Amino acid sequence: MFNKKYGLLASTALIASVAFTGVAHAQVDEIIVTATKRTQTLQETPVTVSVTTADVLDKAQILDIQDLQSVVPSLRVGQLQSSSNTNFRIRGFGNGANNAGIEPSVGVFIDGVYRSRSAAQIGDLPKLERIEVLSGPQSTLFGKNASAGVISIVTAKPSFSRQGYIEGGVGHYNQRVVRGYMTGPINDSIAVSIGANINKRDGYARSAVASLGANNERDRFSVRGQILVEPRDDISIRLIVDHSEIDERCCGVTNVTNGPTAGAIMALGGQLANPANPFAYINYQDRDSDNRVNDDGISLHVDVELDKFDVTSITSMRSNKSFSEYDADFTTAPLLNVPTDVDISTFTQEVRLTSSGDNMIDWMLGGFYFSEDITQISGLDVGPAFRPYIDILSGGGLNGVEALFGQAPGTFFNAANDSVETFTQYNEAVSIFATVDFNATEKLKLTGGVNFTKDTKAVTGSTVNNEVFSAIDLNNDLTVFGVTLPTVLFGQAFTANTGLPATPANIAFIEGVAPGTSAAINAGVAQGIAGLQGLQFVPQFLGFGNAVESGRSSDTQATWTARLAYRVNDSFNVYASAATGFKSTSWNLSRDSRPFARDAAALGAAGLLQPNQTFGTRLAGPEDAMVFEAGIKARFDKGAFNLAVFDQTIEGFQSNTFIGTGFVLANAGQQGTFGVEFDASYYPVEALKLTFAGIYLDAKYDSFVNAPGPNGTIVDRSGQTVAGVPEFGFSTSATYSHDFGGGTTGYIRGDYQYESEVDIVEILGVKANTSIVNGSFGIKFDGGYGVQIWGRNLFGQESFISAFPGVVQAGTINAYPTAPRTYGVLIRKEF
Repeated sequence: MFNKKYGLLASTALIASVAFTGVAHAQVDEIIVTATKRTQTLQETPVTVSVTTADVLDKAQILDIQDLQSVVPSLRVGQLQSSSNTNFRIRGFGNGANNAGIEPSVGVFIDGVYRSRSAAQIGDLPKLERIEVLSGPQSTLFGKNASAGVISIVTAKPSFSRQGYIEGGVGHYNQRVVRGYMTGPINDSIAVSIGANINKRDGYARSAVASLGANNERDRFSVRGQILVEPRDDISIRLIVDHSEIDERCCGVTNVTNGPTAGAIMALGGQLANPANPFAYINYQDRDSDNRVNDDGISLHVDVELDKFDVTSITSMRSNKSFSEYDADFTTAPLLNVPTDVDISTFTQEVRLTSSGDNMIDWMLGGFYFSEDITQISGLDVGPAFRPYIDILSGGGLNGVEALFGQAPGTFFNAANDSVETFTQYNEAVSIFATVDFNATEKLKLTGGVNFTKDTKAVTGSTVNNEVFSAIDLNNDLTVFGVTLPTVLFGQAFTANTGLPATPANIAFIEGVAPGTSAAINAGVAQGIAGLQGLQFVPQFLGFGNAVESGRSSDTQATWTARLAYRVNDSFNVYASAATGFKSTSWNLSRDSRPFARDAAALGAAGLLQPNQTFGTRLAGPEDAMVFEAGIKARFDKGAFNLAVFDQTIEGFQSNTFIGTGFVLANAGQQGTFGVEFDASYYPVEALKLTFAGIYLDAKYDSFVNAPGPNGTIVDRSGQTVAGVPEFGFSTSATYSHDFGGGTTGYIRGDYQYESEVDIVEILGVKANTSIVNGSFGIKFDGGYGVQIWGRNLFGQESFISAFPGVVQAGTINAYPTAPRTYGVLIRKEF
């Protein structure tokens, strides 16, 4: 557990250390990892793991986890409609943003503590040591939802030598950054540390309304304190307390296509983005967006060395409260506003027993417990321009429809017709896992691992929907005339076309003279009613659990890993592995949660069906992942090279697709990816380090029969390429370091990130590609002072992060543009 040679604590999920030899014949970074929760060099670790060290994090100015993708080609990070909605993908697999009921397929761990939602994963952290990205299923080593991979963030533990730093910076868009960190001993057995940072920046997407602020700003604060107690050489106790806050406007949206509804918005005096210039970075809104996140946590890490094995315990309690409110139509007309309030409380406990010493058989046995409470209150607030907008779309007929159903003028779509949705979810999970390494020879190691997980959820959903129009069955409800709307409209159309009342005799007479007249009128009536039904976009909600739908799920699954690793010589290792992964059932905690069609009869018999009842999904069942992988890891005097070839599938992939008014959650039959992943480093001379990493992905839906399609349709996507997964991606960097003498050193660094063109969303046809150059250089003077100048996206490459159909705007396509060029300067003092 306490490796005196490397100074490592095995209580962290992944640990890496870098030592520069400083001699030309052995310049390659020696990276120590515990990707398998055992201390090994990166070369010896038979899994695909990308290590971003503190040195790279600093020199590349990776300010938050979103920037990490610039140096890890297999990782993709997407920022969506609020600060708390960030989506991670590894090797093209990943989900979890936009819906608190969906846990991510990519597990995020900070100092060994699982962060279950993106709102709890994005805060700035002081004194980062490294960030590890593990590709492929990791369920046998990590206790919760790691079917696509793991991101592990490791921070520095307190030091028994007094040290610290303070730094401040300014940058483009009025960026202001202040960070500080201090650590030192209280006595010979207790050390403490405290770190804090403030990160502020004006938004780069200014508002078209002069009185409103710019979007994509930064306003973040965090503080983190630690106490390390080591009463003996074989006992370590580490307490971590952290708090972070976000209070900012996010996120800028543009228009790729303006649909026919754009004319109605402009007729009301509204403005919307011009698709001819999607990267103008102008946000069209009628109110400021509001994004607030408060994240708090405490964790206790205990490591004890015994004679035959080591004991590790990690206990954590976390609270995450987030609130977001944004203009959902992304126009300056006051149409719709979406507030969302989420409160998440999480408790985790992990215990591991790990064999110690050099043995023919090494083993690890552990257990993981997880419990979480979620309360989400969201809504759809109707603005004063919404009724006039709908009236234009309906051809000016709202007053007439209201009169037909005996409603007062102005009843439909008025500003009081808001809806409020309340969801709760309690999740409890228990995992037991074990791994055995059989050292068959000095060179050959066989590894087997197994994990048994039981995951249960209890979910409720209810709404208060004040929209009267959506509660009317336009085909069957009686009007004030005592007949149905189709009959009324038929009579009106018949009279308008023939000049005769719509009596049976007259209808028969006209049919005799002009056969097919009635059928044509009925077709027109049906088309008109369908148009009105399209405006019933907030249908009445069938609450659950109820007498038919329990609102409960229970998943039990065993996953396994089998691996063979062979050390050819001191510089060359090979491995082959097969592994499975698991992610539990996810529930749709949104207004688009619909009962399954299979429950229709029972719901009807129980008298629970709502007016205009539609059917869909309440949940998506578990994901089951499988990966076959073979790789080589080589380390030479002036370089290193790692290569992995893999075939990875996820059966029942949980697809979450936005269709214009909400999200459709469904299981894809199977998503599969064949790929090749590599990374290399090379020192042509001692002072110059070159890196090159890349990935090839052939990602397809092996089976996805009932996939969401355009305009609410259902399509078959089997055999199609998965959107948002580029076929090729790579990143490369060059870092030159120089010693000026007298204690002054400096460096200059550049890196380049590329991704091939890809459809970013299945149903929209919007394409994106990446070609970004970043750079930095810095000088550190004797006495601990230093200055650094940095720039990201130096050539201002323009692309899209994601896209979605316009809310209540048929034919409109919105998109999130990538960030423009940013730059800044930092001044630092170390002590």
